[in-house]
Parts: sequence; structure tokens; C-alpha cells
Amino acid sequence: MALDQLHTDATSFERETLDQPVVLTDADRVRINARARKDLMQIVLAQAVAGAVVALIAWCIAGQSAGLSALAGSAAYFVPNLLFALRLLVATLSSKGSNPAVFLLGEMLKVGAVVGLLWLIADLGGDRVQWLAVLAGLVAVLKGYLLMLAFRGSRAR
Repeated sequence: MALDQLHTDATSFERETLDQPVVLTDADRVRINARARKDLMQIVLAQAVAGAVVALIAWCIAGQSAGLSALAGSAAYFVPNLLFALRLLVATLSSKGSNPAVFLLGEMLKVGAVVGLLWLIADLGGDRVQWLAVLAGLVAVLKGYLLMLAFRGSRAR
């Protein structure tokens, strides 16, 4: 019988706790925004490093055309992502923060820009584009955050 009472008490406590809104102090907001800015910049830096390393490797293995193709593939995702990250950075400096609808719209615009840049690479590059290198550069930047996690670890700070 005591176990049933304990379960009932725990369930009512969870229900009361979940119904309460989270209240952040100004100091909490400042700390959260500072960490968000730091993490944003680390991710962007890790993506840049990953793209540059893949372009350099492609250049060394398959020549100038492959290196430039990998660099173009990296830039096709890096440039729109950098602009989006800067937009998010500005939002952390604002007292209002960011709106989820603006975030979603920004993500859609970023994906559209990536598709447009890949089309531009195909259109302007013609036969000189080595698509395996473009894909390698694109994937390297897409997964650049894994590089950051590998060196930083997943520990909370």
C-alpha cells in the first residue's frame, strides 16, 4: 500500500512541476546567450576547417580541379550557413531573442541557397567540375560539427 501512495505522490509532483513555466533570470539569459554565441562560432569554425582540409586532400590526391571542386562544394553549404549563423548571433544580442518562425524561414532560405549554389557550380563549372570532390566538400562541411565534438567532447560546460 505504501508503494502505491509513493507512486501517486510522485505522479502528482510531476504533474505540478510540468504545469509550471520555466522562469529565467536575466543572469540566466546572459549566460545562455553567451554560450550560444560561443557554440555557434565553434561550429562555423569547425565547418570551415573541415571544408578546407577536404579541399586540400582532394587537391593533393587528384589535382587542382578536384581541390577547387571540393572547395566549391564546401562553400555551397558554408556560405549560406555562415550567413544564417550570423543572423542567429544577432538574435542572441537582441533583448527579444529569435522567433521560431524566423528560424524556420531562415532554414528554408539556407537550403534554397545551397541548391542554387550547387546549380551555379554545375552551370559555371561545366566539365571541369569533379562531382565526387564537390560531394566530399559538401558532406565535410555538413558534418563539420562532428569535428568540433571530437575535439571538445560532448561534456556540458
